[in-house]
Amino acid sequence: MAEPRFLLMSDVAAELNVSDSQVYHMVRSGELPAIKVGGRGQWRVERAKLEEYIQRKYAETAEWVRGNPLTEREPE
Repeated sequence: MAEPRFLLMSDVAAELNVSDSQVYHMVRSGELPAIKVGGRGQWRVERAKLEEYIQRKYAETAEWVRGNPLTEREPE
């Protein structure tokens, strides 16, 4: 069975292991691309956009790690 192209906000929250409100904030801030569909304007996130978002976050994290190397602690 094929995975759906569009995900509910709750599905995205489950994928990222965050709350629904965190996903809503990411969408409303423009951090995570989404569309509103239907007469009630329900949000949907395209699976491909979610995967792009995840890859972008991996790249951002890797850059942060390079700029903030783990250093040995001095003995107390």
